[in-house]
Amino acid sequence: MVRTTWGLGNAPAPNMVHLLEAHGVRVFPLAPDYAEVDVFAVWRGRTPFVFLNTMKSAERSRFDAAHEFGHLVLHGTDRECAGPEAERQANDFASAFLMPASSVLGHMPTGAHVDQILKGKAIWNVSAMALTYRMHDLGLLTDWQYRSACTELSQRGYRKAEPECMKKRETSQVLTKVFQGLRFTGM
Repeated sequence: MVRTTWGLGNAPAPNMVHLLEAHGVRVFPLAPDYAEVDVFAVWRGRTPFVFLNTMKSAERSRFDAAHEFGHLVLHGTDRECAGPEAERQANDFASAFLMPASSVLGHMPTGAHVDQILKGKAIWNVSAMALTYRMHDLGLLTDWQYRSACTELSQRGYRKAEPECMKKRETSQVLTKVFQGLRFTGM
C-alpha cells in the first residue's frame, strides 16, 4: 500500500534514506560511539525519526531503514513495537517493500544457485541473505534449497558481512543541506 501511495510500482526501491526523507521521516546516522546500538525508530510528536548504525554494510543499512520504517507504519505511536512478533512484521514489511513479489518472481529463477542470488542482489540493493530469505518466502527456493544457499553464503562470508557490497552508502540529503545552510549563514 505504501509503495502504491508513493508511486513506486514494482520497481526496486530507490535510495531508502532519500525516499524516507522525501516523505517526512528524519533519518540520522548513529555516532560510532554507539556501535552497540543496532538501529531504532521513534515518533517525536508527529515527526518520525530513524537512527541507523553506519558500521553495517550499505545493503544491511537499507534493510534496517526499511525495517524501522515498517515499525513506524505498522506500529505507529500507539501499538506495541517490541517483541518477536513486531520484529517479524517489520522484517516482512522491509522485505516486501525492498523486494516486491512480482519483481522478484520476474527476475529470479526457481531454485536459483548462490551465484545467481549474488547477481540478483544488485537489482534490489539488498544483502544476499535477505534476497535468499525473500526467495524462500515466495516459494522460489524449497526448504532444502534455502538451507543449502544459507550455508554456502555463510561459508563465503555473507552471514556477517557483505563481501561484494554496494559502492556507496545511502546518506541523508537533509542533514547535508542543514550543515551547508549553517555554514552559509556563518553559524
